[in-house]
Amino acid sequence: MPGAALTVRARVALVPTVIFVRHGRSTSNTAGILAGWMPGVFLDEAGEAQAAAVGQRLAAAELPVVEVVSSPLDRCVQTADLLAAPLPDHVARSVHGGLGECRYGAWTGRPIAELAREELWKVIQDRPSEARFPESAAYPAESMVEMQDRALRAVRETDARILETHGKEAVWVAVSHGDVIKSILSHATGAQLDDFQRINVDPASVSVVRYTSRKPFVLRLNDVGGDLTGLRAPEKPAAEDGDAVVGGGAGAPGSVG
Repeated sequence: MPGAALTVRARVALVPTVIFVRHGRSTSNTAGILAGWMPGVFLDEAGEAQAAAVGQRLAAAELPVVEVVSSPLDRCVQTADLLAAPLPDHVARSVHGGLGECRYGAWTGRPIAELAREELWKVIQDRPSEARFPESAAYPAESMVEMQDRALRAVRETDARILETHGKEAVWVAVSHGDVIKSILSHATGAQLDDFQRINVDPASVSVVRYTSRKPFVLRLNDVGGDLTGLRAPEKPAAEDGDAVVGGGAGAPGSVG
């Protein structure tokens, strides 16, 4: 009919959904300390409430969460435990070292205000792909490139395992740290690591990615509240694995016109 809008419906093919959650606010956050791999850094009262609220959002959305995987550091394990509490009993819990915080070496445990006066701070802000943290006897160090590489390996390995074990509609949660999640998201958007500081990841925020055989699709960034039911698997996946929605019109997810 002349003048009628053409509506095309296409959806991303079914693949597991990864929900990245930064740990809730910690005692080191409020103290302004770069905690890194320091042991014994837990959530403060506000952080506990934030982590519990994420669990309530996941439970209310009735997403098919099959596993909650966390960094081995205390603040992430605590966050994972709190958000997993309202989920069904069958949801597995595990720890993956690849999701651990960046290894800050000699910077570990130092005040952020003090570190911001060092030359390396400028490199981290402007050219993080060139940044490597200084070694110390107490804490190993790594570059930000190394951090991103091992985090991406951890995500890919876990996503492949979830797909093989639980199928394409599975959802899993990765609980990690701000710099780690930012590096993962910058890669998922196709940006360079040098651009990762453009992304903000707040405590207890939710960011969501689906990894298809063609490319990652970023569904949410730094979501700190609201309904998560939109993350349920699409009813009609695209004909080709990794196809994106064509167009981008408003309306129901996957519809364009």
